[in-house]
Amino acid sequence: MEQYEGKSIFNGIAIGKIWFYEKSEHQVKRVRVDDPEAEIKRYEKSKEIAISQLNQLYEKAVTDVGEANATIFEVHAMMLEDADYNDSVYNIIQTENVNAEYAVATTGDNFSVMFAQMEDEYFKARSADVKDISERVIAALAGADTNSAAMDEPVIVVAEDLAPSETVQMDKSKLLGFVTRLGSSNSHTAILARTMNIPALIGVDIDSSWNGKMAIIDGRKGLIFVEPDEVTLAAYKAEQKKDEDARELLKSLKGLPDETLDGKHIKLYANIGSVADVANVLANDATGIGLFRSEFLYLEKTDYPTEEEQFIAYKTVAQNMAGKKVVIRTMDIGADKQVDYFNMDKEENPAMGYRAIRICLDREDIFKTQLRALYRASAFGNIAIMFPMIISVDEVNRIKKICDDIKSELSGNSIAYGDVELGVMIETPAAVMISDELAKEVDFFSIGTNDLTQYTLAIDRQNAKLDNIYDSHHPAVLKMIEMVVDNGHREGIWVGICGELGADTSLTETFIKMGVDELSVSPSYILPIRKIIRNIKSI
Repeated sequence: MEQYEGKSIFNGIAIGKIWFYEKSEHQVKRVRVDDPEAEIKRYEKSKEIAISQLNQLYEKAVTDVGEANATIFEVHAMMLEDADYNDSVYNIIQTENVNAEYAVATTGDNFSVMFAQMEDEYFKARSADVKDISERVIAALAGADTNSAAMDEPVIVVAEDLAPSETVQMDKSKLLGFVTRLGSSNSHTAILARTMNIPALIGVDIDSSWNGKMAIIDGRKGLIFVEPDEVTLAAYKAEQKKDEDARELLKSLKGLPDETLDGKHIKLYANIGSVADVANVLANDATGIGLFRSEFLYLEKTDYPTEEEQFIAYKTVAQNMAGKKVVIRTMDIGADKQVDYFNMDKEENPAMGYRAIRICLDREDIFKTQLRALYRASAFGNIAIMFPMIISVDEVNRIKKICDDIKSELSGNSIAYGDVELGVMIETPAAVMISDELAKEVDFFSIGTNDLTQYTLAIDRQNAKLDNIYDSHHPAVLKMIEMVVDNGHREGIWVGICGELGADTSLTETFIKMGVDELSVSPSYILPIRKIIRNIKSI
């Protein structure tokens, strides 16, 4: 048995034979031509064939992975219509008197290098897209069919790299998983893998000698086992059976409304920490995202994420959720989530110190960068913004003033933004006690039960010595939740729970009877909680 490590793109287990996929790239030779105009006509005809193929791929992708993810093929078609790209092809043909294949290959290489050298990871990933469309046109010039990827049996696909078109063209019923040496977690192929729920790894030191050998992909640990021994194989088959049982539950509950026996509808949303988690949200049929922990964009960087980097992340999530609510929490840095480049002083009690909204209101430049990215992204979906660690109405008024300034700035620059709901997290006893006043200022409440419990009980939830007295079911905590719900409803706003307590199935019925409007939990809890909701009464 051999074991190799890579970077996981999508969790899950795949067991099967390896099919080593090799691209059918066409060898392009530089040929001098006497009639450049004829070559241009050849190019234009082949370009139309390529665009037609991309339109077919779009239709297939809509069925397989949804409209939001299928748009990559619309983008590819648009790239083939790009004036700069076409001008380059025409110029090479006319000035060098060369064949169309050479002009397309050269243009593709040049544009690919240009994208690859950009600092932004999103644009770096577009380098592969340019190569893909160029190869498609070259294949059309050669009269070859690029819309095929035959697999005789279910396989784990191993390849140097995979273009989005290659991934979508594969027979989904026979694609167990894929492993590549190259690739990016921000690439469209990676996004498609997550959306199609296919276990996938990148950055693996692959070997063509694996072809036909049995393998296991462990997407949770980022491992591939080639020719696993019997003990390892048996263990992973048992794990895979558990996953299959969970999928059966998904099939029986997917698409059903989150509604109690007496007709009360609950917003059952998911918590996420990154763009990559959206696939899990969709797979588990959440009706929205109730907590996008934006601080993870900061935690994974060595410097402040730019407005553009944040915008792309928020926009991608909003588009993938296709109109469903996406509640994004502004950065909750501090306490147990420290970031070196913030250069914050060491604190004796960081859980009650300089963190979250306190940093944002103190360092407005960082806050405004995030808000601009959020408002810009709101033009592409249904985004709401919530603010953590609120303890006063004054804080909310300052936040609303900054938001108004951001909207005025965007309007002045003719930059679109959507109708954004603003909410606050209720996670301090102070916020609970003035929730009647806060409710007059915002559109919703989201109760962060993790911090609310620790502050209410005066117990550091990071201190293992206190685990035996840390009681999230404490009557004081539950009474505070009920108080917040009542005060919110009196002012006509919706109230949700986004802390870990929201996923405590022993309290689901209690929360519903309190009047909680929304529960936001880890994606894997969506279906078990849906089952409970559909079997209880709200009164």
